[in-house]
Formats: sequence, C-alpha cells, structure tokens
Amino acid sequence: MTIRALVVVGALLAGSGVGWAEAAKTYQVTGPVVDLTDSTITVMKGKEKWQIARDKDVKVTGGDLKVGSKVTIEYTMSAKDVEVKGEATKATKTPKEKETGK
Repeated sequence: MTIRALVVVGALLAGSGVGWAEAAKTYQVTGPVVDLTDSTITVMKGKEKWQIARDKDVKVTGGDLKVGSKVTIEYTMSAKDVEVKGEATKATKTPKEKETGK
C-alpha cells in the first residue's frame, strides 16, 4: 500500500504580515530513499512508501542524497485547498442556549 504525503516545506504564513502565527508542527520520517526527483523524495517506511515534496531550498546535510541512502526527513504539513462541505452541526447546546431554551 502506498501513502502519498504531499508536504510543503517551510513556515506557514511566512511573510504574510498576519502577525504572530502559530508555528507549524514538525514531523519526521526515516528510511531508505527508493525514488528521487527534483520535486519529491520517496522513502520506504516499513512496508509503506512516503512521498515528500521538496524544492530547491531544501537543505541536505551529511552526504549525497541518492536512491538507497538512509535519510531522516523533517517536514511540516500545510493545507493546499479547503472545501467546506456544509455548516457545522451543534452536538450540544451552549450554556446561553440552555438558558433561553433555543
């Protein structure tokens, strides 16, 4: 089974002028490189392939990045598109709704 983790490397909202945005949580995956392109690194983690997006700014340390190299990749997750499927439903009433009976 193949898992595709499409990931944008970098800080969320960097340079957007929004102010103090919460830092994106970082994750790691470790394993041998099974495929490598200019835009992706695919790592075998157990029996699953993890495809991580990369760009020219990704820092590579400790040796040559090539198929067969064992690597640890640090990455963040970032939303690309969001489609709202409908309004949220309330499971419970708020205290104010209980007071007014709504």
